[in-house]
Amino acid sequence: MAQAVGPSTTPVREIRTESEVSPDLPWDVIVWDDPVNLMSYVVFVFKQVFGFPDHLARKLMLEVHEQGRALVASEPREQAERYVHALHGYGLRATMERPS
Repeated sequence: MAQAVGPSTTPVREIRTESEVSPDLPWDVIVWDDPVNLMSYVVFVFKQVFGFPDHLARKLMLEVHEQGRALVASEPREQAERYVHALHGYGLRATMERPS
């Protein structure tokens, strides 16, 4: 007598993306040097957007000017996006990236 064979089930393998595994990892907000904005204006923007004290805003502005870029914040994704959007609104070149 033949035995009835039930349906074969294959285990489902879950694939998780990096953002699903650790959604709260920070994103870096990078400001890039440009030939348009004055250094004093960049200091002003940093103080307005981030609330940085004058000495920190100047330090970061000099980093942008001398090294071509500066890391200005590390935040959860949504906050990093808000900062990048605000910086774009002031005419600065800014991006966000995952730290390596």
